[in-house]
Amino acid sequence: MLYAFVKPLIVLLLRWLFRLESVGGQHVPATGAALLVANHLSVLDPPLVGGASDRPLSFLAKAELFKIPLFGRLIHGLNARPVRREGADASALREALRTLAEGRALLIFPEGTRGAEGQLREAKAGAGMLAVLSGAPVIPVYITGSGRAWPKGQRLPRRSQVKVAFGPPLTFGDPEGRARKERYAEASRVMMAAIAELRDQVTGAAADRVPWQHVRAVGGAGLGAQSPTQNP
Repeated sequence: MLYAFVKPLIVLLLRWLFRLESVGGQHVPATGAALLVANHLSVLDPPLVGGASDRPLSFLAKAELFKIPLFGRLIHGLNARPVRREGADASALREALRTLAEGRALLIFPEGTRGAEGQLREAKAGAGMLAVLSGAPVIPVYITGSGRAWPKGQRLPRRSQVKVAFGPPLTFGDPEGRARKERYAEASRVMMAAIAELRDQVTGAAADRVPWQHVRAVGGAGLGAQSPTQNP
């Protein structure tokens, strides 16, 4: 209820400050589990993607934040879920799988940390593991402009245009006879390839051509990665 009440106010603020624009929102399933994977530029990214999506999203946040009086209750009401720093990978994976099993839409950042505007890095293998183990449709998301609006190290945000683009869902099979680590790593590469394709569509050029961009067409077939526009 809190999420539904606060979101319209946040969206108005984001549109005023950052001229927030979204494209491809129809690719986010209206119901059921969905894993949104986005590039990461700024602390603004979670509310920006949440504001651009018609569907409520869930997020993962450090467990320590939930111990702050009032603030902890606030972010819990805004669909944040706690993960512990100790053994963070295992804790985050369990919480993410639980969230998806409940039929929610979950936003994660496969790169694991914020980067520079227009640049993409390799995804952590945990993102691919989550996609394969959950079986949820994976929605690639590309954010542009948030790195200029509030880059890492800057005290306060500044007004700048931000766009959030959603791509067609990918699904990942779990074929037998392949090493688990190989499947997870390849799934992570496919995600970043899809995000890179979105980047090129949004910007009109490959600002930072990444070496894994061919994986969606080549390696994706081995994983069973497909978008709705591909033939089964």
